[in-house]
Amino acid sequence: MAEDVTMIPADKLGHGSPIAVEMMEADEDLYHDMARTMLNKYLENEAVGRPTVFILPVGPVGQYRRLARICNLERISLRNLFSFNMDEYLDDEGNWLPIDHPLSFRGHMKRSFMDLLDAELAPPAENIIFPDPHDLEAVPRRIEELGGVDICYGGIGINGHIAFNEPPEPGEECSKEDFAQRPTRVLELSRETRLINSVTVADGNRDLIPRLAVTIGMKEILAAREIRLYANRPWQRAIVRKVLHGPVTPAVPCSYLQEHPNASLTMTEFVAQPPRRRLA
Repeated sequence: MAEDVTMIPADKLGHGSPIAVEMMEADEDLYHDMARTMLNKYLENEAVGRPTVFILPVGPVGQYRRLARICNLERISLRNLFSFNMDEYLDDEGNWLPIDHPLSFRGHMKRSFMDLLDAELAPPAENIIFPDPHDLEAVPRRIEELGGVDICYGGIGINGHIAFNEPPEPGEECSKEDFAQRPTRVLELSRETRLINSVTVADGNRDLIPRLAVTIGMKEILAAREIRLYANRPWQRAIVRKVLHGPVTPAVPCSYLQEHPNASLTMTEFVAQPPRRRLA
């Protein structure tokens, strides 16, 4: 019988995986690690006069206000930061949600990061770039102009997605190689994603979660020089094990990090525990 990787014990997690694993005690430690690694890379690039290019997620969510606070206290200007946000929800007509919509990722980044930075320290607004459903080539074109992505940060979806790169639907044929080349695009979100996102942000009301999204593609993400994933959700206990120890497959998009030369996964100690099996 094949090993059930979802039940690997915490003290064996990451052993033998090409993805580097680090544990954090609590969510606050994870957020601080994200903020500090972002700032460290930025300062490293500033020292040699090079712009810093990140791909950034909305979730996890606590790192941006910490980064803003550090920059304000230490008077660190982020004028040379270029941020490509991973994705954004779309309305039924295929347009970005209004920035003042409570589920707008653009609105979240504005409120939780840009608005918290002292004005003289903030990157220019045009440096904070979201994939545009009406100009899908804009993100890869600008990334190429900037010389590539330094670090792609991200969370992990319950189905193993990174950004909104959903696994193929049942019956959909897609080779491992073709999936890795999927570009920035508009897509319909999976049932699993809409359901777990509704639990996270809408008290389980799936009707409030948009059906469409625009996402940076696997092609752009896997081309980043470094990829750093973070996991702090209770429902990520099983999927982190598939990412680290399961096969590399389109069914678990984050598993592709096993073939990346510089990939890591940082999780809280809670997530590191195997999934529990119990009746309520």
